[in-house]
Amino acid sequence: MHGSIAFVFPGQGSQSIQMLADLASSHPLVQEVFVEASDVLGEDLWALSQNGPVEKLNQTRWTQPLMLAAGYAVYRVWEEEGGAYPDFVAGHSLGEYTALVVADALDYADAVRLVAERGRLMQAAVPEGSGAMAAVIGLADEDLKRLCAQEAQDKVLSAANFNAPGQVVVAGESAAVERLVESARSAGAKRVVMLPVSVPSHCSLMSAAAQQFSTVLESVAFRAPKALLIHNADVQSHTTPESIRAVLAKQLYSPVRWTETIRYLARQGALTFVEMGPGRVLSGLGKRIEPSLTMLHVEDGKSLKTTLEQV
Repeated sequence: MHGSIAFVFPGQGSQSIQMLADLASSHPLVQEVFVEASDVLGEDLWALSQNGPVEKLNQTRWTQPLMLAAGYAVYRVWEEEGGAYPDFVAGHSLGEYTALVVADALDYADAVRLVAERGRLMQAAVPEGSGAMAAVIGLADEDLKRLCAQEAQDKVLSAANFNAPGQVVVAGESAAVERLVESARSAGAKRVVMLPVSVPSHCSLMSAAAQQFSTVLESVAFRAPKALLIHNADVQSHTTPESIRAVLAKQLYSPVRWTETIRYLARQGALTFVEMGPGRVLSGLGKRIEPSLTMLHVEDGKSLKTTLEQV
């Protein structure tokens, strides 16, 4: 291993039917972690992750606890196999809760309850169909911000995820997002895609949900993280329960500053990143952000073996 190690945890969008099936076939611990979450929520999350239906799998209120369980299950297998503990942790949006659990700042059962309620409040905040998100590839961040200001008119529209240079997700009211899609194409974007999401996250449409969620956060105990944890909303670390609660509420309506997060961690000496959980979305983004970094992932038996050998 070269340099310090950072674990990063994916959020919504990385879920799929039969995720982690290969890893679970050789590590019963995977299903045990899902059972713990299922017991908290009274829903068989493992069955949902393996069998669907995909419509339910993709509903925010279920996707969030599913992806928390998936990321934490992978970490627990890593731990069981004697893998190294990270120096740094971060998670993309929802993945930040997995990072909090791995850093021992939050109990797993409490995290399950929190993300389920987070998803429910987000789903309830905006009537279905009235909000949307779109990914824009190939425009400079500043150009996209200007387009958002231009096409918002009297609607909500803003950059929601700064995922990598030239790869930004926008969120807002459906009509405004649709206008932005056309403008971005006209402005020369290489690719513009409407995302199949049920909630327009990380924009001001989530402000009311964040206020309600603040009350929920007050009911949960937080501790100082054991690994340095960098938060999405402000690209800073927080060590007191009060500041952690505040930044988690802010995260709901603030953009995910992923590009800045990876660059910050690299400046702190993190040269090896391990994406823990289904898919390789964050590994791909990391290479676009800082090509010199080593990007590894763990999601099945083969990638577990390879990454254990390299770290």
